[in-house]
Amino acid sequence: MAKKNFEQALEQLEKITQELESGDLSLEMSLKKFDEGMQLADFCNQKLSDAKKKVKMILTKDGQNEAIPFDDGHDGGSDELSS
Repeated sequence: MAKKNFEQALEQLEKITQELESGDLSLEMSLKKFDEGMQLADFCNQKLSDAKKKVKMILTKDGQNEAIPFDDGHDGGSDELSS
């Protein structure tokens, strides 16, 4: 698989979701697409996790680096993608 970025992976994941929701795929192809989608979702989740860590490191206060927790707006739930 060629090197991908977050945006490309998310676009491909959206395409796979549409294909699966259409119901036009065979069972075998649906399973293949589902597996590919899960890999893309894992990739996207890792990229988001990395970005959160970078934001935490970059935030500063009075010129001093200060670790500030990233508030993702969730109420303690999982970081899974939802539709």
